Amino acid sequence: MEFGISTFGEIVPDHKAGNAENAHRRIQDLLDEAKLADTIGLDVFALGEHHRPDYIVSSPEMVLAGAATITKSIRFISAVTVLSSSDPVRVFQNFATLDLISNGRAEIMAGRGSFIESFPLFGYNLDDYDELFIEKLDLLLNINRQERVTWKGTHRASISNLGIYPRPLQQQLPIWIAVGGTPASVIRAGSLNLPLTIAILGGSPVQFTQLTNLYRNAAKKAGHDESKLQLCINEHLYVADTSEQARDEFWVIYGRMMNKIGQERGWSPMNKQQFEYLCQPEGPLLVGSVKEVADKLIYQYKLFNNTRFLAQVIHGDIPQEKIMRSIELFGKEVVPAVKAAMPSA
Repeated sequence: MEFGISTFGEIVPDHKAGNAENAHRRIQDLLDEAKLADTIGLDVFALGEHHRPDYIVSSPEMVLAGAATITKSIRFISAVTVLSSSDPVRVFQNFATLDLISNGRAEIMAGRGSFIESFPLFGYNLDDYDELFIEKLDLLLNINRQERVTWKGTHRASISNLGIYPRPLQQQLPIWIAVGGTPASVIRAGSLNLPLTIAILGGSPVQFTQLTNLYRNAAKKAGHDESKLQLCINEHLYVADTSEQARDEFWVIYGRMMNKIGQERGWSPMNKQQFEYLCQPEGPLLVGSVKEVADKLIYQYKLFNNTRFLAQVIHGDIPQEKIMRSIELFGKEVVPAVKAAMPSA
């Protein structure tokens, strides 16, 4: 199994047109995290695309290209590229360029995104939410397979036997589909034989086995070898020297973040008791000591038989040195413990 970290790049907004000191510092932090992840032997570094003042990364491929110049082995992927409001031609070109810069370490994770700000920003109608993704995924897959493309759709100008450049160093860019729990998206990924990432941000992980079974059954029904499917699980993670330290430090930022998002979406407020429940051995939050987090990953591997795990890092008010410490504990202690318990991992 591969292990990596992902982040959305949370930030305290500068709220000014220039001299964006917080933004500058935050980008440097992300580059430091990528370098550390590479140094300690993690396999993947992932950045999510957002168009909000509280997240710094609007173009993952740009930041990942910077990280590629200071790392050697780690692979780079978006988490996610909001394909519905992007131009698949530019998405491919940008990630193909990243692939050339990184010596063949680029991947794309395509999804609808967890927020909707990009739709009005780029002139798309939310009524076309599902149709946009399906159509643009089809174009992206076509571009990835062949140098010259002929394609016709509804929401983008047609392409008539045109070349799409540059081409990547890899034969094809790995293209993953990311979902939060939509069965139709899971079936689509399986039917197309595409790698799948499932973000488990709430609820009991065991409930998500319905989706992983659906994914594998859809692939088998379409004639694909289900044993070769790639499946990634993405969950929030924070590791500290003790369970109490991890939970006390993480609750402050996690509760604030979830309640802010919940207020926007009409969710009931989260309290500390609910947070503690999510941290339990069968819950979705990997927050605790090295042993607690490793045990939970081993338990989940038995549920999902996943080929990759992405630990989602959030920052808030936690000092950067503690974030780096959490990543270091994950890479140097948690991952080896998990691998030692699972020879097939």
